[in-house]
Amino acid sequence: MSQQNMTIYEHLEELRKRLMIVVVFFFIALAGGLFLAKPLIHYLQHADEAAALTMNAFRVTDPLKVYFQMAFVIGLILTSPVILYQLWAFISPGLHEKERRVTLSYIPVSVLLFLSGLAFSYFILFPYIIHFMMKLSGDLNIEQVIGINEYFQFLFQTTIPFGFLFQLPVITLFITRLGIVTPVFLGEIRRYAYFVLLVVAALITPPDIISHMMVSVPLFILYEVSIFISKIGYKKAQQAEAHAALEQEKSVQQ
Repeated sequence: MSQQNMTIYEHLEELRKRLMIVVVFFFIALAGGLFLAKPLIHYLQHADEAAALTMNAFRVTDPLKVYFQMAFVIGLILTSPVILYQLWAFISPGLHEKERRVTLSYIPVSVLLFLSGLAFSYFILFPYIIHFMMKLSGDLNIEQVIGINEYFQFLFQTTIPFGFLFQLPVITLFITRLGIVTPVFLGEIRRYAYFVLLVVAALITPPDIISHMMVSVPLFILYEVSIFISKIGYKKAQQAEAHAALEQEKSVQQ
């Protein structure tokens, strides 16, 4: 049955089925995360940016909390391709055959961009923030006592948002192909988009201009890349519509 002929109840039933698949796979991935969490925590504790820090537990439950937080993050990352595929499977009946093939190819690109965002924030931004904070503590004669829970929470808050921010090109291409936005519209709102990105950068970086620019400039580049990709997607969408209209006209004449 095509999506156009499905009732609201059938849509909800289809969505429930997709969500159940995601939930089941997430718990399987979470079980795997419980095995991977310990070596990953050890690795992050002995990485260069954390080597000079002594991790402390200020509450009895802190180690357990960090362990399950890490397992949850691992499970979420492992589940992300399944989430994207189930989302695609839910909306794909409403797309043309060519659009289904094209949007399916977004999934590996989206996962790659998510991992690229994590890598950028962890290997480039996060060490600079830690160095900045330690230098500021030294300048103020403050001896830092690092809580392991607070350290990993700060790590997650710094890195995970970049995984989502790096999805901007894929999201822009997707909504362009759906006809929600156009490259002209994205160009017209550029100044407002830049302002929003500046605010986002200010929220996730220390109050110094270097770290702020380290975040803002890549986000600006991502936005410009998104506009360029949107132009390609918009052109292809127009070509597909023109081809579909031509085929329909030919079928009517026959």
